[in-house]
Amino acid sequence: MTRVGAIDCGTNSIRLLIADVAAGGLTDVHREMRIVRLGHGVDATGRIGAEPMARTLAAAADYAALCEEAGCESVRFVATSASRDAANADEFVAGVTEVFASFGTSPEVVSGQEEAQLSFTGATTGLTGGRAPYLVVDIGGGSTEFVRGDGAVEQSASVDIGCVRMTERHLRSDPPSEAEIWPALGDITMAVNTAAEAVDFSGVGTLVGVAGSVTTVTAHALRLDSYDSARIHGAEIPVEQAIAACTELVQMSRADRAALPYMHEGRVDVIGAGALVWRSIIQRVQHDSGLTTVRASEHDILDGIALSQVAPA
Repeated sequence: MTRVGAIDCGTNSIRLLIADVAAGGLTDVHREMRIVRLGHGVDATGRIGAEPMARTLAAAADYAALCEEAGCESVRFVATSASRDAANADEFVAGVTEVFASFGTSPEVVSGQEEAQLSFTGATTGLTGGRAPYLVVDIGGGSTEFVRGDGAVEQSASVDIGCVRMTERHLRSDPPSEAEIWPALGDITMAVNTAAEAVDFSGVGTLVGVAGSVTTVTAHALRLDSYDSARIHGAEIPVEQAIAACTELVQMSRADRAALPYMHEGRVDVIGAGALVWRSIIQRVQHDSGLTTVRASEHDILDGIALSQVAPA
């Protein structure tokens, strides 16, 4: 067993996993997520704002302390879309490197393809009952990754659609108006078409969605009384039920979303866009592959980051 720390710093949230890794699997020690909105405004300004930067570095410092207390042997910090896009990404890198100095860890601003591979590994390790080939879709705040594989990764693509980016670019009304939704759908459709040029959607055996937009849609489809990771992980939902849940979340006001017992407060204003992205992907994959159900996984890039620190047995 090797105890490791894994950090996924995305456009909307920063997440920590401390885990014991052995023989290609892992055992959770601690998981935590904070909404920091590192990517807020980056799409418009090209820079990480002072407040999002401060929030994220404060969370990173707390995570570094937790990793030290837990006795982690190594820590890997993966940063995604906002850090790739920002003109002042060097300030972010310097701040993270400082707080993780005792581990010699700096943020890795990974490519979309590497991000997709980590997501695939995390999502499919230990997932039972699926049929290969898998198509794993990771909807983030700024980008969405698609990766297809059967045991190993075969094809992958990353496109610039995500719940924060689409909200800031299009969905400003409460609830979103049709005049806002249609241009958003145009952007999403073009991006999914681009992904489909690199990743074959036909013949997919299992469509697996990961990250907060998908798990929240799944909680809504299941009508949970609270956010229940155990019920969400591995849940298999009929396509029609998943699409209906997405549509409902897009059409809700922020107040109605906030009242849902499984809704994280940091997702209230961006879940509509995330649901719109997930609905479009489900519809396209259903058209190309004939799938009748979709799966959700609570294990994703964070698990992949942890597993990547230990060589397979």
